[in-house]
Amino acid sequence: MASGRTPVVLVAGFLGSGKTTLLNHLLATAGGTRIGVVVNDFGSINIDAMSVAGQVDSMVSLSNGCLCCAVDSSGLDAMLSKLAQADVDVIVVESSGLADPRELIRMLLGSAEPGISYGGLVEVVDAAEFDATRARHPEFAQHLQYADVVVLNKTDRVAELGELRASLAEHAPGTPVLETSQGRVDPDFLFDRAQRPVRDDIPRQLSFSDIVEHDNCHEHAHSAYQSVEFSSEQPMDPRALAAFLDDLPAGLYRIKGNVHFGIPGYRERFVLHAVGNYVRFLRTPWSAGEPRRTSLVLIGTGIDEAALHNGLAECRTGAPEEADEYAMLPVLRFTA
Repeated sequence: MASGRTPVVLVAGFLGSGKTTLLNHLLATAGGTRIGVVVNDFGSINIDAMSVAGQVDSMVSLSNGCLCCAVDSSGLDAMLSKLAQADVDVIVVESSGLADPRELIRMLLGSAEPGISYGGLVEVVDAAEFDATRARHPEFAQHLQYADVVVLNKTDRVAELGELRASLAEHAPGTPVLETSQGRVDPDFLFDRAQRPVRDDIPRQLSFSDIVEHDNCHEHAHSAYQSVEFSSEQPMDPRALAAFLDDLPAGLYRIKGNVHFGIPGYRERFVLHAVGNYVRFLRTPWSAGEPRRTSLVLIGTGIDEAALHNGLAECRTGAPEEADEYAMLPVLRFTA
């Protein structure tokens, strides 16, 4: 990572929503990316065909180079510190089905470990048990409000999703919703892949055609997966870009890349990482001879590519040197 810090992605959801299934899928399809897994739970958790049964402050090496550990909340910060010093590219914390994700978010944001950075909250929701979950857990709506991305899982068990979509839009307005079954979310939606060689002796990254073929051509949201590129030699207007990030187009789940503002005092490269509503900029120096330009990759489903390009093009500025002293404030609130 350009910042030298390992992003920590929090996966939450009530019991039975499919958090572990999602985690298993990420492990199986991450290619050369090494994931540090923290299981903040007790009991028998099946991860990559290995059982972590009530082990606290323990670490297990997985076959694909990933590391798994099981901790209670009091040991989470210490385990994150250990993983940050290990050779992992991203840390995924699977919280207990009874845990309040707000407490874990506070813990991650308040961590004294300098080697990590908070990477956003992914809330997993059981589509088939949606009404029952709301009835059992009055705090359900509050959890959704803190989510950066909602994974609506088990959609293959629901005939009509219209009411669910409307309810999620009411409880978490503007939050991207990924519809899937069996926890099949492409890792690119949640974190950057490491540029490591892909080995033949570990699970490779499945393509979306593989997934569709495996399910007898049952169509999932993944089949509409899009990756859109945007680049600009002109510097970006920080106020306009911040406004764009505050109101992302429908279906856009992930943004990553470099942003060039060119404003005096802020001529560094701003590395942008966004997962749903979670947005973070990291200030890093440009490499010697590297062109000063904005280069972004935007990932989602059902994206209007023309509108997306137009929206970003409107964020460009022709005279960054004329920006006032407050121009960067909207971006600095997202900057680590």
